[in-house]
Amino acid sequence: MAILVWIGAAMAVIGLAGILYSLVRALGARRAKLDDEAMRARLQPLVPINIGAFLFSFLGLCLVVVGVVLA
Repeated sequence: MAILVWIGAAMAVIGLAGILYSLVRALGARRAKLDDEAMRARLQPLVPINIGAFLFSFLGLCLVVVGVVLA
């Protein structure tokens, strides 16, 4: 069951990287001081990346918990 823990930890780290990526891109858009419509256009593609990264990280953490409980 240790393999579940390692796979889950890797998934959580990849999800965290996706979250940090979307955070950096959003802060870059904020620093650009765009108007509302341009800001919305810049942030729109980041929403699915952010949600997917949170989901991937959550599933990874669930795998870690399952691996620890079964061990």
